[in-house]
Amino acid sequence: MSVHQSYRLRAPSTGREVIIEAEPDRPYVDRETGEQLEIVGALLPLAPSPSDLPWAVENLRFCNWCDQHCQKDLNDCPRCGRRMAALGG
Repeated sequence: MSVHQSYRLRAPSTGREVIIEAEPDRPYVDRETGEQLEIVGALLPLAPSPSDLPWAVENLRFCNWCDQHCQKDLNDCPRCGRRMAALGG
């Protein structure tokens, strides 16, 4: 279970972005420019979450019981709690 929140941070001058597990009140610095990174947004799912995959089309599937979106790395649906069918190859 992921207990840390992942954020997308951006260097203001270059627009270079990085995704890391961060603390919102701690300053982070870009390795190349040395400037402070800005938090652009939090990645879904929000922490704490049983999945380590971000919410993206390629990482989601539908629960065969409740027909809701779930991450591919989960065995049990976080909405209805039932065991989902195995992924087809």
